[in-house]
Amino acid sequence: MTVGEKGAGEGILACVVGEEKVGENERSVTLEENAGVIHADMRQGIDVLSAKTLKANEDISCVGIMLHGQGFIVTEQEAKQLGLGRVAGLEKHIRHFRNGKDITDKPRGVMLIDLLELSIEDVRERFSDVYQWVLTRVKPTRDQDRRSKHRDLWWICGEPRKTFRPALAGLKQYIVTPMVAKHRIFTFLDIAILPDQKLVAFASGDAYHLGILSSKIHILWTLTVCSYIGVGNDPTYNKTICFDPFPFPAATPEQQSRIRDLGEKLDSHRKARQVLHPDLTMTGMYNVLEALRQGRELTAKEKAVHEQGLVTVLRELHDELDAAVAEAYGWPPDPADLPDEEILARLVALNAERIEEEKQGNIRWLRPEYQTKSKAERKMIQASLDIALPVEPAPKGKPAKAKAESKKPWPSDLLEQTQAVRGVLDISRENGLAVTPDAVAERFTRAPRARVQEILRALETLGFLWPPDKNPTEPSKQVLYEK
Repeated sequence: MTVGEKGAGEGILACVVGEEKVGENERSVTLEENAGVIHADMRQGIDVLSAKTLKANEDISCVGIMLHGQGFIVTEQEAKQLGLGRVAGLEKHIRHFRNGKDITDKPRGVMLIDLLELSIEDVRERFSDVYQWVLTRVKPTRDQDRRSKHRDLWWICGEPRKTFRPALAGLKQYIVTPMVAKHRIFTFLDIAILPDQKLVAFASGDAYHLGILSSKIHILWTLTVCSYIGVGNDPTYNKTICFDPFPFPAATPEQQSRIRDLGEKLDSHRKARQVLHPDLTMTGMYNVLEALRQGRELTAKEKAVHEQGLVTVLRELHDELDAAVAEAYGWPPDPADLPDEEILARLVALNAERIEEEKQGNIRWLRPEYQTKSKAERKMIQASLDIALPVEPAPKGKPAKAKAESKKPWPSDLLEQTQAVRGVLDISRENGLAVTPDAVAERFTRAPRARVQEILRALETLGFLWPPDKNPTEPSKQVLYEK
């Protein structure tokens, strides 16, 4: 029960500390009362919700794909029947898929039909089996959707996270954590695997970041600011309050290397034990780890998990990681020397310091190579994931033509420019034609060659194109082919 009064001031926070049955329908409840300021999260003491979003953490975390249609999910056998491994190019559009339970328990072994960058004509012509699958299993549901976007683009997942995908470009792996879980676990996923909306993804393949996120300091922060849901009252991970305001340490290169090494060992240890024991789960291992820390005697089942998961080794890795992260913050490495409230107070104070630094232009980017890209560059990368504009095919050996005219006008909007360039690339691929900035620019009226080349470079960065051996004598005529 919450009782409020208008105006600022102190209140009384009463917490249930005991409950005893005294009658058929009665309980005797013992409360512990504390007077003081009560913050928005119904806590007293450190106001952790006063921490503000840091620019340093922007644009590299996002929840996974929201389907709006279960017909996008297929088994590995169904994927083979649809042409995976047989139809060229389909491996880009049917990929392994993970949700929160796949991480905490065991993977379901499912895949996702991901047609984000394709028009429906592309799907029907290139992947006819897939087209019929989504036509019969997805479209009937999407036709009833209230949002016109979902009805019109029915073959594409409802929330494909187009604006987040460029952050993953060029990575071999990225970090995920279940949105809701009994234990807060961070792990790497291979870049070929797509995340479900029940996972929060972080666009970093650096085990240093994995180590910081897996440390007691970050997990304490998340458990303080998060909400709890479900029968098990499990904590949630809301990136807006758990990640965006969280200040990473100003670690030295040596400290980063130490944390990176421990992060890699932690992730490898858990995965190696699960490979050896397929029934071993993350939840099972961390249940036993919690029992060890509580000093509780293990049950027979827990003893088996302890042996299979080498949970004492897991505990040592976490303890060493916690000490290394604390040292990177410049704090006592022994957790016993720093109470939880003091850790939270220091994090809130550090967040305030970083906010002031960022106002002065000093931003401690987590992934500067991506986060410092210009808005124009990001816009081009995002646009490259849109559906290409339709262009009329031309006979082999002849230039491709846009519908109803030999040249199309050059769009003024950057998103439309990128779509238009991708349309020309599709035609070039179908007709086996080489692509140069000049050749693409000639397809349009008044298309600046420099802008066309800039767009091609962005597409190359994303992996849609690749250059052959460069000709140093004529770099401006470098030929690009689709990957």
